[in-house]
Amino acid sequence: MNKDDMILISVDDHIIEPPDMFKNHLPSKYADDAPRLVHNPDGSDTWQFRETVIPNVALNAVAGRPKEEYGLEPQGLDEIRPGCWDPNERVKDMSAGGVLATMNFPSFPGFAARLFATDDSDFSLALVQAYNDWHIDEWCASHPGRFIPMALPVIWDAELCAQEVRRVSKKGVHSLTFTENPAALGYPSFHDDYWTPLWKALVDTDTVMSVHIGSSGRLSIPAPDSPMDVMITLQPMNIVQAAADLLWSKPIKDYPDLKIALSEGGTGWIPYFLDRVDRTYEMHSTWTKQDFGGKKPSEVFREHFLTCFISDPIGVKDRYDIGVDNICWEMDYPHSDSMWPGAPEQLHAVFDTYNVPDDEINKMTHENAMRWYSFDPFKDVPKEQATVGALRKSAEGHDVSIQALSHREKSGTSFAEFAASAKAVAGAQD
Repeated sequence: MNKDDMILISVDDHIIEPPDMFKNHLPSKYADDAPRLVHNPDGSDTWQFRETVIPNVALNAVAGRPKEEYGLEPQGLDEIRPGCWDPNERVKDMSAGGVLATMNFPSFPGFAARLFATDDSDFSLALVQAYNDWHIDEWCASHPGRFIPMALPVIWDAELCAQEVRRVSKKGVHSLTFTENPAALGYPSFHDDYWTPLWKALVDTDTVMSVHIGSSGRLSIPAPDSPMDVMITLQPMNIVQAAADLLWSKPIKDYPDLKIALSEGGTGWIPYFLDRVDRTYEMHSTWTKQDFGGKKPSEVFREHFLTCFISDPIGVKDRYDIGVDNICWEMDYPHSDSMWPGAPEQLHAVFDTYNVPDDEINKMTHENAMRWYSFDPFKDVPKEQATVGALRKSAEGHDVSIQALSHREKSGTSFAEFAASAKAVAGAQD
């Protein structure tokens, strides 16, 4: 397949939320208590909610910036590309990068919206619904066919969460961002019947539970003073734990149509993982009492789990051991792992290296995403206008050059240093 003929849909990108996002969607009685974006004396912008300060660290929004500006320092909106927080500019960046559509995870509320879990359930629910309505009715609706809508969960109440899944499904939402480990956040685990209303709602509405790495608030960090490189290297390990916890869980057996995406988890680890779970089942199921109804765990995995990759050449090479129908591509804009704006070139090189046929390229680049997330962009964007070549032609003149935007020096290479920096930011607001 020619590079310019590919159609790219990314199932993992991110929003840096704009300051006015609650304006049109939060009931007026809560307006004064809503999270707010505060511009600080050092030039950074931080979201503040009650006693919590959430800095927008540089690794979250480095698209189009030199690698020298990567880091963990808080930054302001004027230091990042407008496409990070403006949907009109985002679509221009997508087109210039040859990308048809993206699904965007939240930033400041956290992947599971735990920030919104207050002691007032009505207020908390209003925050989640306001965010979801802004995301659906403003961000996604601004450019039909270009965004896969995603909803925040009501993480503190399984029944309310189920109701919210059903509410947003009527608006065309078939993706729910969720934590990789609710027990780590102080809620019942995936093995607890507490979540039964949610499982039923997900299945009834054909909604994918999209589990993003790091969404439990825990990362694999051997020591507080470990270099940042250690955490970055080990990030996918969180999703391996989530995959095992969910695969062996009761809901996987009780709900044959339950769908779970392992977002930003990579794919190269999966062949070994599937070998390991099959071996575990063979050697231990007689005493652990696991029963997959005559199937191997690896078969059940392919029935329930969607996997995602950014570059991950090994995953493409081993695609048959993973399941070609279970693999989607992701761009991770505007994070530091992102391929933007050169994704078509990098992807095509990998596909060419491993002689991937056209039908498999189509599955991994867009068809699997459309099927899993019940998303049809071609209702709004004609297919001939959706290719890499056509999109880039439509965005001719849009500047995608690397530009230095940071106002401050880089500092800090360990979590201990970052934690001290974040504490200082919070203290400056008291």
